[in-house]
Amino acid sequence: MSKRADISLTGSVSLGTGVMIGAGIFALVGQVAEFAGNWFPLAFLLGAVIAAISSYSYIRYSSVNPSSGGIAMLLKDAYGPGVIAGSFSLFMYVSMVVAESLLARTFGTYLLRPFDLQDSAVLVPLLGVVAIVIAATVNLVGNTLVERSATATAVLKIIGIAALAIGGLIGAAVSGDGFFAKSSGESAGITGLLAGATLSVLAYKGFTTVTNQGDDLRDPKKNIARSIVISLLICTVLYLLITVAVESSIGAEGAVKARDYALAQAAEPLFGSTGVGITVAVAVVATVSGLLASLYSVSRLYAMLQGMRQAPSLPQKVSHQPMIITAGLAILATVFLDLSQIASMGAFLYLTMDIAVQWGIIRHLRSKIGGGRGSPCSRSCST
Repeated sequence: MSKRADISLTGSVSLGTGVMIGAGIFALVGQVAEFAGNWFPLAFLLGAVIAAISSYSYIRYSSVNPSSGGIAMLLKDAYGPGVIAGSFSLFMYVSMVVAESLLARTFGTYLLRPFDLQDSAVLVPLLGVVAIVIAATVNLVGNTLVERSATATAVLKIIGIAALAIGGLIGAAVSGDGFFAKSSGESAGITGLLAGATLSVLAYKGFTTVTNQGDDLRDPKKNIARSIVISLLICTVLYLLITVAVESSIGAEGAVKARDYALAQAAEPLFGSTGVGITVAVAVVATVSGLLASLYSVSRLYAMLQGMRQAPSLPQKVSHQPMIITAGLAILATVFLDLSQIASMGAFLYLTMDIAVQWGIIRHLRSKIGGGRGSPCSRSCST
């Protein structure tokens, strides 16, 4: 990959939202609704709050020490180049690979929805593998193509999701039933809400990939912070719009029944087969672009782990090892795990790693990155 700092702020935001606006919203709505019940839109909002609080530590560190190693470098600085840093760095890497398999299987599930084959145990993973291979191939071409494709697809899916959500909300208002007419009136309780919020964090964790852009990003000390903040704001607004629209269309019960393809199911009562087709098209674009962005960032993390001697390597004659290894592991997860297993594993690994990051910042790096008045976020995001 090119060593020039050739990713703009727009490209960085596109890559960040490319990872977030993918399987997170298309596959997790039904699963979050299963925990949070009628409160699942609130669960997604709480997930955004959790992600925003968590992102502060990443912003502070990256504003002082931007690196293509991102989180791996943060953990190394906090805990030293030993077992602790290596273990949690691998946790982060594996959680990102698992997230790629979530994107891949969501791609297959939605693409097969118009043919009523979305539950196929063979076709869903097969299409997921095809998506990973295509995304890896595009990444091998170079950074510029990844950024251009990420920017174009980010615009398409943001417009598409926003149009579906706003159209659904307008439809609910015009019908006279109201936004929450499909609510069963039953509450999942605080425990269910918190469980749903915890799972929904997966829909926002893509912001961590921005920290791996390092010296590929122009003016990284300012733009990493800006990119994370902008990406989180865009995703929070879109997720609130779409979850309220789903609640208005099919309610929590309908979302749970549809589970892996809740957004397509929610579009059918309001827009008919055309709405399903549009939702499928947006989902395909979102998941493929998410894979493009994720494979780029995660392979860079693996390269850093190789440099730190914390990850294995293939024979030296094999080129593009980080990309090949990352894509290969994502393919294995796609083939052998279903969406529920992938989501549960991804949430556990990510939250465990995030606890280690937050503790490392507080306990070991606070004096190193906390100098001066005002947070690095406010300083970096200012013009």
